[in-house]
Amino acid sequence: MDVDTIAAVSTAPGRGAVAIVRVSGPQAVGVLLRLAPELSEAPEARRVTLVELRDPHDGSPLDRALATFFPRPASYTGEDVVELSCHGGSLVPELVMDACVQAGARRADPGEFTRRAYLRGKVDLVQAEAVADLIEARSRALHRAALTQLEQGLSERLGMLRGAIVRIEALLVHHIDFPEEDEPPVPVGVIVEQADLVLAEIDRLLATAPEGELLREGALAVLAGRPNAGKSSLYNALLGEERAIVTEEPGTTRDALVATVALGGFPFRLVDTAGLREAGERVERIGIEVTRRYLERADVVLFCVPGDSPPTEEERVFVRERMGVPVVWVETKSDLVAASTAGAGEPGVACRVRVSTRTGEGLDELRRALPGLVYSGVVAASPDAPVITRRRHRRGLEAARAEVASFRSSLEGGLPAEVAASHLRPAENALEEVVGTIARESVLDAVFAEFCVGK
Repeated sequence: MDVDTIAAVSTAPGRGAVAIVRVSGPQAVGVLLRLAPELSEAPEARRVTLVELRDPHDGSPLDRALATFFPRPASYTGEDVVELSCHGGSLVPELVMDACVQAGARRADPGEFTRRAYLRGKVDLVQAEAVADLIEARSRALHRAALTQLEQGLSERLGMLRGAIVRIEALLVHHIDFPEEDEPPVPVGVIVEQADLVLAEIDRLLATAPEGELLREGALAVLAGRPNAGKSSLYNALLGEERAIVTEEPGTTRDALVATVALGGFPFRLVDTAGLREAGERVERIGIEVTRRYLERADVVLFCVPGDSPPTEEERVFVRERMGVPVVWVETKSDLVAASTAGAGEPGVACRVRVSTRTGEGLDELRRALPGLVYSGVVAASPDAPVITRRRHRRGLEAARAEVASFRSSLEGGLPAEVAASHLRPAENALEEVVGTIARESVLDAVFAEFCVGK
């Protein structure tokens, strides 16, 4: 357990009205008293106090700030915590930080405040990761999932799974204690049924992982189509800013442009690509090859076909080749033509939307349609249903599932219960490692390295 005192600027660098410097550890109050010599003792807990901060070396004034004291153990880290709300900008927060170091603190490592909270039992590891997700959230969907995890939605579900495995172990004890009876108190079939219930619950959680992990990364939505199909205009319209160059000249887009945007409350990595055609120029050929590589990885394709010209057979073939990936047939430039039925009923088309970036027609419809094509499970789920958002969670659940499945097949295959039971404890360990009841130092290092310095 750490015994030193750490400090960090907890607000983002740059110009701003207020910055917060956080100090945590056994000497947090001592650091405050050295910076604010007007105080003779710790200020009243959780009451904002106006103080004059001074350099502990020469007593020169640094800033007037608001100091708040959070005594242990009822603080974020479980230690004594002092938060100093000083003026923002680049210089003042750094001067205050330097003063904290002179007064006996050291600069915190990334995620060290939350790591201390975890080590002191204030949060489990899943909740700690949820803190990072809340900070990084760029969509309401990830925000909702992170809040559910912060409120222990996933931790409680994992705890229930572990409890179910413990109950199976208890049933085994009764079964093993009566090996000679014609009708043992707990038949093997009952134990197998309980294992099946655990496997089904694990499978339900694992089913959320593909979409849940996309909540953190953003689903890859690739705009594709012939040159001058309106891809770049649509890209700019969905982003709400002019990021791609739009001209009447075919082949303007030579490379892929990627930006993250929330559409319908869900995160997407939107990709504008070079127009698909037989190109003679080397640079454009390279751009088209980049387009094809993105299409191979796409989670959804926005296939742009200009409404003022009929779709070609090559375009219909392109859509059919995308089977397995949702394709939105986007009829662009709808303001130039009357309603058409192009794309309707095309094999491989998940939905069809007519849009005009000039009038805004169809853009909201497109934004609403995309989440249901990529995040259908999350969209349909209850708002408080836990979602697997990290590979670490998924790997732990997969390990637990493999052990429970091995236990089930061993028991049903006639192996002695004592032998089959050897799979249950590893299953418990896998779940405990996800929550952080047991955790290797390397796992903790990897988790908290993702945090910003002041959290």
